[in-house]
Amino acid sequence: MLDKQQKIIVVSGLSGAGKSVALQSLEDMGFYCIDNLPLTLLPEFARQFEATSKQFKQAAVSIDSRNLDFLSALQAQDLGTDFLSEIDQLIFIEAQPETLIRRYSETRRKHPLSGLISTLTQSIKQEISLLEPLRQRASQVIDTSQLTPHELREQVRLSVGKTQQGVMLAFESFGFKHGPPSHADFIFDVRCLPNPYWEEDIRHLNGTDEDIIKFLESKPKVIEMCDDIEAFVAKWLPAFEADNRSYLTIAVGCTGGRHRSVYTVSQLANRFKQVVKNVQVQHRDL
Repeated sequence: MLDKQQKIIVVSGLSGAGKSVALQSLEDMGFYCIDNLPLTLLPEFARQFEATSKQFKQAAVSIDSRNLDFLSALQAQDLGTDFLSEIDQLIFIEAQPETLIRRYSETRRKHPLSGLISTLTQSIKQEISLLEPLRQRASQVIDTSQLTPHELREQVRLSVGKTQQGVMLAFESFGFKHGPPSHADFIFDVRCLPNPYWEEDIRHLNGTDEDIIKFLESKPKVIEMCDDIEAFVAKWLPAFEADNRSYLTIAVGCTGGRHRSVYTVSQLANRFKQVVKNVQVQHRDL
């Protein structure tokens, strides 16, 4: 039996209903996730998982009709006592047949039973029948027919009793002469601030050095800029958390990416570390 603090969740359901989104949501919540694990390997995985209790506390396993052994076990109604005893929760993801047909038409993906059944409609109908025994054993069934991916993620979060962990804030400095980072969610331009580059005695330093910090902090506009960026991020951060965002990248750029942007990013990171659990800093061009 698993340690009390350990937890294994099985995610199953109909193809195209949103199992991948559900599994990704659990991964973002800190679960160690495995997609499409053969049913026969679940008891052994549970034993190995228990042996690694210091490294992993919670795991999520996706088991579905892509695995022929799994289908055979269901057809024989032989899920096995090990399967039921080794997991803490089973979440079944489904959608109405017409919704699944529409999704397959939009993505043009192949249904996992399409090699056994001639039409998509027949494949979906057969899968519903095959998975019904598992659906009956589920601790929660989530119908995604009317749900957006964000709403499904929230449903999964609530179903496993996880509190919102919050957004990971990544602050990144860069130089515009090297191009802005394409992955940034917000980009702030601080080239309007006084530039230490024109001070020959400190030009060779960077925004983490004490002389640069003293120079910039002596300029009221620099402090005002930091205050304004902090206020903007603090105001909108709860909205991104409510939208189940896992991370938010705030990029700050100056001309070369060595002085003003580095200082600003360092200051912002220090401020937000007081209120946000996960804050990362990167100086791209330093």
